[in-house]
Amino acid sequence: MPTRAWVLHPELIADQDRRAPAPALEEAVSLAAALPHLDVLGQEVVRLRTPHPGKLFSKGKLEDLGQRLHAAEVELVLVDGAVSPVQQRNLEKEWKVKILDRTGLILEIFSDRARTREGVLQVEMAALSYQRTRLVRAWTHLERQRGGLGFVGGPGETQIEADRRAIDDQLNRLRKQLQKVVKTRELHRAARAKVPFPIVALVGYTNAGKSTLFNRMTGAKVLAKDMLFATLDPTMRQIELPAIGKQPDEGGGRKVILSDTVGFISDLPTQLVAAFRATLEEVLAADLILHVRDISHDSTDEQARDVETIMATLGVSEDTPQLEIWNKMDQLDADARDARIREAARNEHVLTLSALTGEGFDDLVAAIDTALDAPRRTEVLHLSFSDGRKRAWLFDKGIVEAEEPGETGWDISVTWTDREAAEYAAL
Repeated sequence: MPTRAWVLHPELIADQDRRAPAPALEEAVSLAAALPHLDVLGQEVVRLRTPHPGKLFSKGKLEDLGQRLHAAEVELVLVDGAVSPVQQRNLEKEWKVKILDRTGLILEIFSDRARTREGVLQVEMAALSYQRTRLVRAWTHLERQRGGLGFVGGPGETQIEADRRAIDDQLNRLRKQLQKVVKTRELHRAARAKVPFPIVALVGYTNAGKSTLFNRMTGAKVLAKDMLFATLDPTMRQIELPAIGKQPDEGGGRKVILSDTVGFISDLPTQLVAAFRATLEEVLAADLILHVRDISHDSTDEQARDVETIMATLGVSEDTPQLEIWNKMDQLDADARDARIREAARNEHVLTLSALTGEGFDDLVAAIDTALDAPRRTEVLHLSFSDGRKRAWLFDKGIVEAEEPGETGWDISVTWTDREAAEYAAL
């Protein structure tokens, strides 16, 4: 039996940087639809001058919303924004329903979607960190659970402290388990580094079409649905780019490792950014980043800024080459499509594409080939025997041509790009 849900998007009028309410509400409803056990009965934007510190909404708005929620026999209200523990407690008491804010909803989705051991551990850690902030003394009247992750309150201060200790203990256990998984991933990454194939990482807002593009490039069958967070666990494939423009006797195309990552979203919970940092390190190691955008979306520019903000938070270097892929061109009408093509033509780092139909695919492959074909130079480095870390880095990158041990250290011949030389200099 699906849970009867209602979606509210609070629009803070005083917030100059607020998102357009209509697409924001649409995204919130799409988030709710990503959970199969929810039945969304209604949705609305609620305009607020200032959020009430205790109940979020004003008294009149509370009563108005409460009447409609009661009439529709709603069981769960999803608030598309941050809700403090006190506000959550008071709203639940006022409306007699469960309340879940944006962070809680995204955590529910991730919990539902995680499949790999690493993904499950990361989600559980993020959920526990979030749950820890929800232990409020005044929740003594609540006896039921909130949310699929068991966000519960404690019956008193002593119990709260016990709950916090239990959560902290569990977090420590999970961190140790995750460290083992991360070490395995690092070993895999080191093994890949010995094979001198560049890494091309797909990043973008959730539902931008990354997995569809990944499937077209690799021939894989990664889940690709018109759904937020259809892909959660990272997927990597070694592929050979089509030998476009080459003669049959010239051999195949360039070999690369293609990485599909979890989609980003505005107001991505900080707990998730921290928990998924190990997974997203694939982006940090990338030789080329493909920023895939849903160019047909009304908020495509805002989504692009959100992605750029999260990448900066992760520490992605501005020196890492990037191509911006304007995907879903097939969903534009003729006039909008022509306008986007003209706009993209003015920037050599922007390409128009339809991952679904294959339109623009050949141009993308050629652009990837060109971007990875950075000029390389060969030089000899002298490292002392105490520079073992630098020597290991050179070998991990797969750029060592020859090595000769000497009396004071190693003479190492490397062939590398300017970017690799800069990374080495920063060690």
